[in-house]
Amino acid sequence: MENIGIDVHKKESQLCIITEAGEVLELRIRTERGRFKEVLGARGKAKVLMEASTESEWVARCLEEMGHEVVVADPNFAPMYGMRTRRVKTDKRDARALADACASGTYREAHRTSEARRQTKALLAVRDALVRARAKNLTLMGALVRQQGLRVATGSAEKFLQRLAKVELPASLKESLEPLMEVVTLLNKQVAVVDEKLSVMVEADEEMKRLCTMPSVGPVTAAAFVATIDDADRFDGPHQVQAYLGLVPSERSSGEKQQRGRITKTGNGKVRRLLVQVALSTMRLKKASSKPLWEWAGRIEEKRGRKVAAVALARKTAGILFAMLRDEAPFKARGQAEPATA
Repeated sequence: MENIGIDVHKKESQLCIITEAGEVLELRIRTERGRFKEVLGARGKAKVLMEASTESEWVARCLEEMGHEVVVADPNFAPMYGMRTRRVKTDKRDARALADACASGTYREAHRTSEARRQTKALLAVRDALVRARAKNLTLMGALVRQQGLRVATGSAEKFLQRLAKVELPASLKESLEPLMEVVTLLNKQVAVVDEKLSVMVEADEEMKRLCTMPSVGPVTAAAFVATIDDADRFDGPHQVQAYLGLVPSERSSGEKQQRGRITKTGNGKVRRLLVQVALSTMRLKKASSKPLWEWAGRIEEKRGRKVAAVALARKTAGILFAMLRDEAPFKARGQAEPATA
């Protein structure tokens, strides 16, 4: 069986083919389905190795349809490039290193998210883009209002325009803000449409629906967490999930010295931010169903401050949500006989 390494890029990809006879073939092609089919479609079944990237999933599925065995590998696995010098980096060298790793087995497979979870991620990415665009416009509008010595009351982004309408704005400023107000109105409608789709999705998905039984966890957080974890069985336990989401402290220890720093912030930053928001909401609302959690966070807050306590509670929340997925069980507070409801 031939071993093929592909360094996939947005426009062009570099291929390195090691034939069964040991011959090395190198070529560069357009990153298009048609070109992959022209070059690799007629070849016998081969083992193909590529790094996980934005384009890797569709390329992998395209090659699998041709009958090839495809491995999408973790790009952070150093031994995969063990035969390549770090002083010189080119696409040809990377593709050759991937082909050699494919032949020797010195790679670590990356998790390939299921089609359903990829669709969830796409919807969440659209929502995130809309929310960010709205926030940018609201920030500008608030700043322009403050320049006139006025101020818009605090509140939710959805009701910003309602609060703005209560401020007596100069005619010139009101005219300047009109284009932004129209944009924000449209963004509010689009965010509401996406939120409705997410609500329907969560209601139909048992895993997401189960996570929403935890206080302060809504459809967006539940969908993002499930889409990121995808398969709970691939993790050994809660701590591995916490590390995967970048919520564990960094460490630089040697000998008898042990130094721990801030959280690593590896993995999905969006999910990490959502978990911190859940933690802050839990600490602020202090619901009876989550009393053990906010009491625990409160003790940390007294010693180390609110930010540290929020991150610590976010880490604990990630572990709880993982356990709910793994055990297929709804949220239940300590000492509680019946499952808690959101």
